[in-house]
Amino acid sequence: MITKRWKLCLIASLLLVGCQSDQDAEPAPDAASTTITGQWRGVLTSDGGELPFVFELHETEDGYRGVIVNGDELTPFSDVQLDADRIVLAFSWFDSEITAELSEDRSVMRGQWRKTAADEDTLMAFNATRGTPVRFLPLAGASAGQEPVRVDGNWEVSFTDEDGTEPAVGLFEQDGQSLRGTFMTPTGDYRFLSGDVTGRTLRLSTFDGAHAFLFQASVDDAGRLNGDFWSRDTYHATWVGESTRDVSDILPDAWSMVKITTEDQRIDFSFDDLEGKLVSLGDERFAGKPVLVNLFGSWCPNCNDEAPVLADMYRRYHPQGLEIIGLAFEYTGDVERDRRQIAEFRDRHGIDYPLLLAGTTDKSDAAAALGFLDKVVAYPTSIFLDANHDVVSIHSGFAGPGTGVYFDQLVSELREQVELIVSSQSGN
Repeated sequence: MITKRWKLCLIASLLLVGCQSDQDAEPAPDAASTTITGQWRGVLTSDGGELPFVFELHETEDGYRGVIVNGDELTPFSDVQLDADRIVLAFSWFDSEITAELSEDRSVMRGQWRKTAADEDTLMAFNATRGTPVRFLPLAGASAGQEPVRVDGNWEVSFTDEDGTEPAVGLFEQDGQSLRGTFMTPTGDYRFLSGDVTGRTLRLSTFDGAHAFLFQASVDDAGRLNGDFWSRDTYHATWVGESTRDVSDILPDAWSMVKITTEDQRIDFSFDDLEGKLVSLGDERFAGKPVLVNLFGSWCPNCNDEAPVLADMYRRYHPQGLEIIGLAFEYTGDVERDRRQIAEFRDRHGIDYPLLLAGTTDKSDAAAALGFLDKVVAYPTSIFLDANHDVVSIHSGFAGPGTGVYFDQLVSELREQVELIVSSQSGN
């Protein structure tokens, strides 16, 4: 389920940081030290308590760089700026940053995480300690040497909030007390999660600059999981889970969640690109070409997982006629700001196909703006059109690399659809 460690070491070497696990030990900082390099234990203050994560900073000839370590995923900061005792850890592609003050010996940071969101900015108190190697601190009241309960494997999960109940699949890998995994949902996944099992208590978290997730659960006498889920500073749900081998029927079919509303199964749209030029599906450049229309948001981590996959498919199949058009649905409605964020998304993932600003993130408004879908249930959503621009299929959501074999399976399915529409051209 988890990406091979050597791949991450390669990424880490490119970032000029060591390939350390978020549980690996590092000597405590010297009180007289003035460096900020090394491993840090960061904490966001959530309603569920400490939401911990591990990050690493390294000094280069061009300044400081760093990554957040979530299990087998390394998420880079877009920029690290140090000015006297003030530090900014930025995620420019998510319009997000941590701003903090450093203690005199530079072993402690205290500040705030801010991220632009749909209604109002996410704000969470932040602190960090250098040289503390663990993600979760020892659980209060836990007995030393207590054998952790086994929770590895697949789980049939239900999340419940004020809007109702949603199914999910828990995918866990356990090594002694250490626990890693994720949850697959009908529209995506909850990223690379990392944590531990102490006695009968499970704790998992992740932070990537866009999402801040904290999961806790206890295992009852019947072997069921009963827990809580906190997301950023505003969301809470409860969840239950039962161990299972077969997960095939737990989630709805992502290929059948959305329907076309036009009688002839054809679509059309016109939106401005990042330079303000109107681009339409009916433009000559797309005539007689198979097209993949991708609904996304630069703010959306699952979209960021999918983007390099689509960018690679475009490079591979564009010489055979494939066109891809990205329709962005952004948070603010501020055209200049939203175009800037889409450009960050494009540059981050090396995207060569056109990206258009189509509207804001509200899914009902997005469906209305498009006019040819019965609903939008997820970002991303991919619409596959043959060379005649008839709709061949629609896929909602994206299971990212944190889901392991399910990610590989989905990429294979998307590639098959691309090859199908490419073959629809005359002469193929």
